Amino acid sequence: MNAPAEGIAFRLNGADVVAAPGETILEAADRLGVAIPRLCHTPGLRPDGNCRACVVEIKGERVLAPSCCRQPAAGMDVQSDSPRARHSQKLVVELLASDVAAKTYKPDSELDRWKRELGIGKPRFPSREQPSGDLSHPAMAVNLDACIQCTRCVRACREAQVNDVIGYAHRGAHSAIVFDMDDPMGASTCVACGECVQACPTGALAPAREAYLAATERRVDSVCPYCGVGCQLTYHVQGNAIRRVEGRDGPANRSRLCVKGRFGFDYVTHPHRLTKPLIRRDGVPKSADFVVDPANPLAAFREATWEEAMARAAGGLRAIRDAHGPHALAGFGSAKGSNEEAYLFQKLVRTGFGSNNVDHCTRLCHASSVAALLEGIGSAAVSNPVMDVLQADVVLLIGANPTVNHPVAATWIKNAVKGGTRLILADPRRSDLARHATWYLQFKADTDVALLNAMMHVIVAEGLADAKFVADRTSGYDELARNVAAFGPEAMEGVCGIPAATIREVARAFATSRGSMILWGMGISQHVHGTDNARCLIALSMLTGQIGRPGTGLHPLRGQNNVQGASDAGLIPMVFPDYQRVDNGEARAKFEALWGTALDPKPGLTVVEIVNAAYDRRIRGMYVMGENPAMSDPDAGHAREALAKLDVLVVQDIFLTETACLADVILPASAFPEKTGTFTNTDRTVQLGRQALEPPGEARQDLAIIVDLARRMGLDWTYAQPREVFDEMRRAMPSIAGITWERLERESAVTYPCENEGDPGQRVVFTERFPTPTGVAKLVPAGLIRAAEQPDAEYPFVLITGRQLEHWHTGSMTRRTAVLDALEPGPVVSMHPDDVAQLGVAPDGMVSVASRRGEVALYARADAGTPRGTVFLPFCFHEAAANLLTNPVLDPFGKIPEFKFCAVRVTAGGAAPERMGYDGPRSAQPAD
Repeated sequence: MNAPAEGIAFRLNGADVVAAPGETILEAADRLGVAIPRLCHTPGLRPDGNCRACVVEIKGERVLAPSCCRQPAAGMDVQSDSPRARHSQKLVVELLASDVAAKTYKPDSELDRWKRELGIGKPRFPSREQPSGDLSHPAMAVNLDACIQCTRCVRACREAQVNDVIGYAHRGAHSAIVFDMDDPMGASTCVACGECVQACPTGALAPAREAYLAATERRVDSVCPYCGVGCQLTYHVQGNAIRRVEGRDGPANRSRLCVKGRFGFDYVTHPHRLTKPLIRRDGVPKSADFVVDPANPLAAFREATWEEAMARAAGGLRAIRDAHGPHALAGFGSAKGSNEEAYLFQKLVRTGFGSNNVDHCTRLCHASSVAALLEGIGSAAVSNPVMDVLQADVVLLIGANPTVNHPVAATWIKNAVKGGTRLILADPRRSDLARHATWYLQFKADTDVALLNAMMHVIVAEGLADAKFVADRTSGYDELARNVAAFGPEAMEGVCGIPAATIREVARAFATSRGSMILWGMGISQHVHGTDNARCLIALSMLTGQIGRPGTGLHPLRGQNNVQGASDAGLIPMVFPDYQRVDNGEARAKFEALWGTALDPKPGLTVVEIVNAAYDRRIRGMYVMGENPAMSDPDAGHAREALAKLDVLVVQDIFLTETACLADVILPASAFPEKTGTFTNTDRTVQLGRQALEPPGEARQDLAIIVDLARRMGLDWTYAQPREVFDEMRRAMPSIAGITWERLERESAVTYPCENEGDPGQRVVFTERFPTPTGVAKLVPAGLIRAAEQPDAEYPFVLITGRQLEHWHTGSMTRRTAVLDALEPGPVVSMHPDDVAQLGVAPDGMVSVASRRGEVALYARADAGTPRGTVFLPFCFHEAAANLLTNPVLDPFGKIPEFKFCAVRVTAGGAAPERMGYDGPRSAQPAD
């Protein structure tokens, strides 16, 4: 590789070389292609220098130096292959190899490779007494007879992921890595991120399923299919099966993964996969309580050819359009599909169906955040990437639990705190990050505006606002200041439950720091006042000038892996791609010219509005791709009734989901590893996902299915490859116009805005102006609005819903993954231990949770982080669907339901929930 333009000149093995500033000798050698043994060192972890396999000889120095810890000095003469250095390297590796059992836990491990490179055969030294193994964890095996005590796992757990589970204990020959207080791994607080497995050079920590360690024939670089962090990964593939997954050095993860990214891949070969088109059997009725065992779809459906299924699907939708008009049809696209699929899906609805009735799960996640951001700063994009927390002085994290929902993003927050960043954590539920926070604000649920307005009151009253920024780059300050004047901390203390002195302290810290960054989640957005919550966060950032620089800004953490990209691509009812309004004549003319047809000028219906229209029979037909509204919509019983009333429901998916049970035609689609396409993460980074597997049976690529249906709806489409669609997207979307497919193939990731080819992409935006007509931000005051449904004597508890670490969204993928399902096999409700005791229920005993809309039975989990009078339900469990309980009332601006607050009753007892076939055999999995 080329030498750095500026650096330190020294000699390495007789050659004149230059090290980059801050590089160690080992890093310079790696860059220059000089191989130096190492076992305790790996990129991404702090150099430790404890194995001494990387020692080098430095002229004039008495002792050998560990090259992983030593930086070169100008004129230094270093030899890594001198007889003295090589003898020491070989001796160290041989001694370490003598401690390892003959059994192989990791094929071609780093230890094996260095033995081979150094010509080391069977060690001459006696082996130690080998410790026993630990197979107590579903995901990982502990093979201490392969441990060389390099401490890479300790650093990976404590310093990279900051989970603080793995330690180093005992003395002398009994020294060993331990979990918590020397507990079995399966009984420890391990979150199964697998960072230790990836770091281990010998297989002392390895996947529990030995088949996952078998040799593979190819590696495919791709992206994780779960949350919005967008971690890059590598699939290790044998035949048409993924054997294991490793993290890759991507811009968002730097090789880190979470439990889902590392172990949540074998759903693709689950026996429940749909492999042939299905048509509903004649005489099988649809109803809200209709359920089909996913292991036996032929009880309600019959197999069909693709020609028959597509003719039935397109013919039914076309007949409704022609008889009842274009507004009688609607489509739900997917935030798990690619950008290209989202773009074609919304184009099909707008040009083939003839209306803007298209939406996806963004309506259920951050729609209110998007509404507030578009109103306030003219863009719904994040201003800074998550990793900018490392450059922030203060981070305000509110209404989010990233250790569960965005685990790798949480690691950067924990790393930042270790580096001196002060964390303000504000949430009604105490999460794991509370132990890292400088201030933890456990405010009362539903009082976000009270807390945030009180903070702004302090900033205004004490003169802490950035007067120049406010004057130059905002409007509406006077009205905002008048509004927050009534929200003094003393007045709000009783409303939000946070002491006035604490409110003042955090407000001052946020306003006066050199860089304050705000991150938020759906605890902010999923309220009837979600838009007001987000307006307050925007105003807080603008008021203090904390935007437009590294380590500042606004970042709503996106939920699904491509909810950002799907929204960018126009998969929402009121805007075309790149957020160009459908009721804007200029924007509409642009897309009419690009797509060659007249377009509807009226914004379409949103998710819940579409479901309500289906219930009222105003919507007669729907096309649903990769979404599961029968599980994800609020008041799911009502949603299922509405879906059952449709004349035609076409579902395109990989499993028989709860929504597919109500379909007339089911089209078997491709899973994430079975397709190539682009995906945009929460940081605005467009990344290339590459196909690793072929779809099973007769299942087809999603893109091909959309194109086929469009042609049968009368559109003359000829798209054959994702890159053709991406090229059209570049013409439609100025934000990505400079990103070429070739560049993505070469670099894997490019951040937008990137308007011209060759542009590097902008990590930080809004540096000088905002994309509003005036170029300035609008400060919008917010008043106190309470949740639509408050607790009372009949329903005294507050219900909060959300996700679990081990499961994703409605569970259709993760509950069909062996490791993830083993870690969290059944539905639970988290309650304060005192509430559990008051009910007279033992931990893990059965309780029933009921609202005015429905009732579920599930297992009680004592959780001290859940406040008294509150219960938390994950919504991934079919057998205890949380959304049977939730309130469908909408935020008036974002049209998002109030998932985070409704009144429920909790009683002891209830029938154990039935899993409905999820326990089917995994015969297609690699055998142990």
